Amino acid sequence: MMSMDVRTDQRQNQTLSPRLQHAVRLLQMSSLDFGTVVRDVLGRNPFLEAEDEDLDASHDGDGEGPQDVNTADVYDGPQETDEMDAREPAPASDDHPTESDRDLWLADGLSPSRGSHDGDVSALDFMVAETSLNAHLHLQLGTLALSERDRALAGALVESLDDDGYLRTPLGELREVAGVQPLASLEEMQIALKLVQSLDPVGVGARDVAECLTLQMAQIECPRMRGMAREIVTDHLERLAARDVPALARALGESLAEVAAVCDRIRHLDPRPGWRLSPSRVSYVVPDVIVKKDRLGAWSAQLNPAIVPRVRVNEVYAQLFQRHRCAENAEMGAHLQEARWTLRNVEQRFSTILDVAQAIVRRQRHFFEYGAMAMKPLGLREIAEEVGVHESTVSRVTNNKFMATPSGVYELKHFFSRAMVSANGSACSGTAIRGLIHDIIEAESPEQPLSDAEITRQLALQGLKVARRTVTKYRQMLRIEAVGRRKRHDVALAAA
Repeated sequence: MMSMDVRTDQRQNQTLSPRLQHAVRLLQMSSLDFGTVVRDVLGRNPFLEAEDEDLDASHDGDGEGPQDVNTADVYDGPQETDEMDAREPAPASDDHPTESDRDLWLADGLSPSRGSHDGDVSALDFMVAETSLNAHLHLQLGTLALSERDRALAGALVESLDDDGYLRTPLGELREVAGVQPLASLEEMQIALKLVQSLDPVGVGARDVAECLTLQMAQIECPRMRGMAREIVTDHLERLAARDVPALARALGESLAEVAAVCDRIRHLDPRPGWRLSPSRVSYVVPDVIVKKDRLGAWSAQLNPAIVPRVRVNEVYAQLFQRHRCAENAEMGAHLQEARWTLRNVEQRFSTILDVAQAIVRRQRHFFEYGAMAMKPLGLREIAEEVGVHESTVSRVTNNKFMATPSGVYELKHFFSRAMVSANGSACSGTAIRGLIHDIIEAESPEQPLSDAEITRQLALQGLKVARRTVTKYRQMLRIEAVGRRKRHDVALAAA
């Protein structure tokens, strides 16, 4: 017969409260995302206000005004500023325009009808208006004498183009979305495609890279070079991409010099013509920390004031709520608690970021003086012990956070790398080795580039024992092509 025993065990488990879990997620966010969260709280929380907002002196009937605000609850970042004093409005008079008059004057200055009254030209009139690829093509179609059916078919093709100007959808599928009756035939769609491909920019409407480059062959003036280029693009595109000039010369039966010249001319064509008119793809990074050298030659890190939310608790509202607190105001109490917690979270977040950044600057000061070659090995534990936080906190702080230095903008993770021991026993960081690999490749001969094995041998001569696969990984991290794609035959032929 089975017996059942009941036992009690005591265990200790570390659990995070929902609020602490939320704080951890906020710490890992980029400053852009964090600012969005703070603005969202600012918009729905009546106890929070932006620091530069002027408080109304008549908040309540007791005559309490801005003098009751506790400025200790304002987080203003690491630097003090007199910006708020400079923003005090001047008294209204006949000689000095009021704030409303100033707004009206600015609005009049930006009015589109201003030029029609006084003939003055605003600086806004010289701003370049961005035009999309589709709008640019539709504008050209509007200048052509086309029937409504042809215009509709060409317009359907234009709307189906990708941002790079390619037509990825088969013509058969576009017949039904053209919106013409009777249904367009495949021949009509091909005619409409030829029409679109004749528009500017040249190469738009192509179905693949070969067709895109073929559409641009008219830009090659020499008929002989144009014929060779057309054959290379049509039949030997893979060899062209691999820069295998000798194989192309054997396939075409031409000399190395002529084939190299044709390949160089093809590379001047545009494989993505739509990008000329597509919206800008540049992603700008706002640094969280700025590193500068002071007059004494010491490097220091400061928070970027542009990324620190300037918010505070409206103590007038908070004091009114404390006076008239009742059971029915539980929601307002939650709002006040959220407001104070938001301020503490803002202060703790940026204080931790600054502490970690300053510790990194102290450990990597040689990097700021001499560049990547002077980067030291650095682990999360070293910074965590110096700052007095857990390693996971340092990992979250360095995620999506950027540091502006005189040599460029780097993610905080860039300054961490494991140690690699050299032949003489000294430690070297992976970042320094990547910088050395970059310098070796920059100094190589264009007609005789170095393979990864040769780079490994050069590193060994300098006392750095690095595996070839590690060199390959670092080269790929530097976005440098393999030796076959870096080889330039035309330089050697020109010298000959």
